[in-house]
Amino acid sequence: MQQIPTRLDGPVLIEPKVFGDDRGFFAETFRANTMAEQFGITEHFIQDNHSRSARGVVRGMHFQIGEGASKLVRCGRGAILDVAVDLRRGSPTYGAWEGVELSEENMRVFYVPVGFAHGFCVLSEVADVFYKQSNYYSTEVERGFSLRDPEVAVEWPFPEEELSWSERDLEAPTLAEIADGLPFEYVG
Repeated sequence: MQQIPTRLDGPVLIEPKVFGDDRGFFAETFRANTMAEQFGITEHFIQDNHSRSARGVVRGMHFQIGEGASKLVRCGRGAILDVAVDLRRGSPTYGAWEGVELSEENMRVFYVPVGFAHGFCVLSEVADVFYKQSNYYSTEVERGFSLRDPEVAVEWPFPEEELSWSERDLEAPTLAEIADGLPFEYVG
């Protein structure tokens, strides 16, 4: 596995070694000791999730308060633009976003640590997204902000009329409206 540089400090983009031949391929996409030793990812992941979405579906920008939840995201079918937004107070990149393409072809894995919101947009006709979480999902601690927040200004890959979002994500407040309640601190 190798690390691909990212613009934000915290998220880690990982490219596994893929061994392919005329029969197919094999790739190791998660190995706890390698994640810890090579990339500093030491969380114990306790929940796996799988979503399937059509082209233009946008999910996010979600995060958990309290202990938070890190995510280890990959796309096993199709392709997505995966996005992380820095929510850590005092961070030099607070409110900035990072977008990476994850696909069944590149096999990349994106680590989104506690203190970052997460979302994605489907680039292909359909995509299956798999992600591990370091904490259990709970509606009591789940939060989010608007996918269309003009200050964060994520550049989604399609015009707005080609995007599909949930009512909940569409009606979420802006990051500025929830900033005072964010528990995340930057440790430089």
